[in-house]
Amino acid sequence: MENDLKDLEQAKSFWFADWAFPIIVGIMSAGVFAGTSMYYNYGVGAFNEVAIVAMLKAGMTDGAYGAAAAFGASFLFARVLEGSLVGILDLGGSILTGVGIGIPAILLSVGFEAPVKSFPLALLTGLIIGVIIGGIIYIVRHFTIGQSKATFGADVMMGAGNDTGRFLGPLIILSAVTASIPIGLGATAGAAIFYAWKKPIAGGAIIGAMILGFFFPVKL
Repeated sequence: MENDLKDLEQAKSFWFADWAFPIIVGIMSAGVFAGTSMYYNYGVGAFNEVAIVAMLKAGMTDGAYGAAAAFGASFLFARVLEGSLVGILDLGGSILTGVGIGIPAILLSVGFEAPVKSFPLALLTGLIIGVIIGGIIYIVRHFTIGQSKATFGADVMMGAGNDTGRFLGPLIILSAVTASIPIGLGATAGAAIFYAWKKPIAGGAIIGAMILGFFFPVKL
């Protein structure tokens, strides 16, 4: 009885509530969008990889935001669909790249600079965008996947990835053998150990190849 009460209290808490997801996504998006605003105004603060931020920087230099807008928006769209199916939102593709680079680039490309140039407005804009993204994912899952015990597309996506991974082990061993005999032996031994351990042999092959490769490096 006591455990049931604890589980009920946990389910009602903010961190475990479904309705909290859009709020959390909104807070993170507000911070990332505001970081882009700082980068736009002061040249520092963007949350992303250097190569992706360089796309935005190029647009700030020559006024052509097409590359950053297309790249970021496509990532955002794909990750929102993925999050609706799998229930896991990829922060790098959705918030950092999509909200942090793609949407600001779109706004700047049409001459709407205020949400990016003004820091307080950037916080508000990011918050609204994040709440919308989180709300879309919540609604799609609640009214589709949430109505059944099956996860539909998630089963296909995750199953395909797991089945494909089983074929990587032999390919890694063959690649290691072509590199050198010691590295090939290390990959084979590592794969055999992981197979006996009932673990994916790809990991064992990689670790074994790295260990023998350290002691018997390939001369280039």
